[in-house]
Amino acid sequence: MYPEEIVKPMRQQLVDAGFQELHTADEVDTILNQKGTTLVMVNSVCGCAAGTARPGTILSLQGSKKPDHLTTVFAGVDVESTTRAREHMVPFPPSSPSVALFKDGELVHMLERHHIEGRSAEMIAENLADAFQEYC
Repeated sequence: MYPEEIVKPMRQQLVDAGFQELHTADEVDTILNQKGTTLVMVNSVCGCAAGTARPGTILSLQGSKKPDHLTTVFAGVDVESTTRAREHMVPFPPSSPSVALFKDGELVHMLERHHIEGRSAEMIAENLADAFQEYC
């Protein structure tokens, strides 16, 4: 578990962009059972990957098509919700940061950590925006 003073600005970056924090397994199940598209960002303290994942994910929302629901769980902090979100992301192994797009509860696009590391925020945004064009 990370101290709140470390994770608060990382949480706030997504909340300020309109993301809903999910803290329980029930919250994850409820949001993923809704019709439409849901983006789930598995937030992380890792500076090397999360430092571009958060801005890239936020940047991806500037296009004309975007998910109906924006959500986030925090790996290493929100253990219950992160565990449940990852159960919905099978067959992909746990990865943080990561970004998953669901349509009507079905996983349709996944960005794992290895897709994020070494990539710019713009590259991440382009990948997600392409998925939004296809599924949203």
